[in-house]
Amino acid sequence: MTNRFTLEVCCGDLQSVRAAVAGGAERVELCRALDLDGLTPSAAMIEEAVGTGIPVQVLIRPRAGGFVYEEAEVQTMLSDIRQARRLGANGVVIGALKADGSIDETTTSRLAEETEGMSITFHRAFDVCARPTEALEQIISLGCHRLLTSGQAPTAEQGIPMIRQLVEQSEGRLIIMPGAGVNPGNARRILTETGATEIHGSLRRDGHTDVLLVRELKRKCNNEQ
Repeated sequence: MTNRFTLEVCCGDLQSVRAAVAGGAERVELCRALDLDGLTPSAAMIEEAVGTGIPVQVLIRPRAGGFVYEEAEVQTMLSDIRQARRLGANGVVIGALKADGSIDETTTSRLAEETEGMSITFHRAFDVCARPTEALEQIISLGCHRLLTSGQAPTAEQGIPMIRQLVEQSEGRLIIMPGAGVNPGNARRILTETGATEIHGSLRRDGHTDVLLVRELKRKCNNEQ
């Protein structure tokens, strides 16, 4: 495998952003409260992360819990997207479901329209959605550029069979990006066996992204000694 893959590092604080940059990550997903699986970061945090020069994808998630949102929460997310765009973020990470587990196309479309050309990743709400094959087509039709997924399994490594199916089904219409439990020991296998070209991990040690783990993952995926 040559260095044709893109590493996105999930960062819950600015220390982690700096480690991701130093380790050679191509992009970061910025959030806070990783213990709650990530929430929307503050304006100050976005501004400082953007200032490092690395492309920043801002997680738009107003609360912990499920992905079925009331109108007041949708309004908050729309405002957060406008803020991220104004602060210079490269893109946003969004997703919404209906109560029956299907993709909430109306809400997701409203969020996508607010991006005004930013890069759009549909997040791991997909991993708890119903009918993933149909859901992928909906996500593509909504104009998302990327899908972050563990293949509806606890980890991306366990989800390799479904991730491979999603890569094949997408036929290059959007990027399938494996994430969840990604580490230097399994990233190369995940990329090789799924055919994915991007991969996502937090690569943390002692609560923060560790620059050495970022470098090790890239080295192993590039088959360097």
